[in-house]
Amino acid sequence: MKPEPSPANRALEAAQAALAAEHAAAYGYGVIGARASAARANEAREAYGGHLARRDALARSVREMGGAPRSAEPAYALPYEVRTPADAERLAAEIEDRVAGAYSDLVRAADGRLRREAADALSAAAVRAARWRGVGVAFPGLTERAAPARTS
Repeated sequence: MKPEPSPANRALEAAQAALAAEHAAAYGYGVIGARASAARANEAREAYGGHLARRDALARSVREMGGAPRSAEPAYALPYEVRTPADAERLAAEIEDRVAGAYSDLVRAADGRLRREAADALSAAAVRAARWRGVGVAFPGLTERAAPARTS
């Protein structure tokens, strides 16, 4: 039987997972920025910058917890080819959903300042996903419970 990780180890593991999600998001927004419509290009740039800032903050948090921040991969596999602005918008929403999921795990694992920062990041990702998708989800960050919001 494998021993359950300590709360500190759970928080560090969740922070590393959120850091990995931020690395992937930054990569994805590079693709999105190249394919986004002119009307949404600024939104893509702002999201990219936000992910870089969160990535850097998470790397500092991981170091403060005694860990070595996970490095970015040289490249990431995209779920589909991004050819059009519509593809870019769909990818942006999916990226934000994944980021929200990682921060949801961090909210559950952390406490104090890191938990508050993770909750803020979860909220920001959920708002960006809703903007890209045009509709929000009932439980952002909990994909197993998420269902598109009903519109009337």
